[in-house]
Amino acid sequence: MKRKSNFLIIAIPLIIILASGVIYEYGIKGIREEVSSVNDLKMVKIKTLQKYMEAIYQKNSLEKQILALKDLRNGENVKIMTAQTSAIASANLQDSVKGIITSRGGTINSERVEKPEECGKFKVTNVVLDVIFPDVRALSDTLFAIETQTPYLVVKEMDVRVRNYTAPKDLIAKLKIAALTGVQ
Repeated sequence: MKRKSNFLIIAIPLIIILASGVIYEYGIKGIREEVSSVNDLKMVKIKTLQKYMEAIYQKNSLEKQILALKDLRNGENVKIMTAQTSAIASANLQDSVKGIITSRGGTINSERVEKPEECGKFKVTNVVLDVIFPDVRALSDTLFAIETQTPYLVVKEMDVRVRNYTAPKDLIAKLKIAALTGVQ
């Protein structure tokens, strides 16, 4: 019996040590890893929540910026000719130029709408006109009216000649006028 008790005296502490090692390895370490992963997940969620809170706090300032940009865009849209199609935009350009020229005493001999040029989201519409002006003052007033027009019109090309060299009063002008059009 003494032998059994020596064996038990050695075996019981060894079993307790091995059992505590197994409990530590699979129990306590697993719980610590789970707690660590839960804490990491908690930190990630806290950071995400802080980002959302910052976005909510910035909402008012972002809305103000959006309104300011919309107002700026509406102000800039006044400077371009808007129409549903490029043909309508060309017709609007042609009518406005004809109105400017005839109101200043000019006579239009011919008019031609050129193919619109692509310029990003916008198109550049060109109108070529052959015009007779009674004098240089009418030509000057017409050019001033075209260049200061809203929506903006630009004289891209201009060729001016005297109609009759012996009596240099009437002027023949070939004007190429362009406008930036925003087709909706």
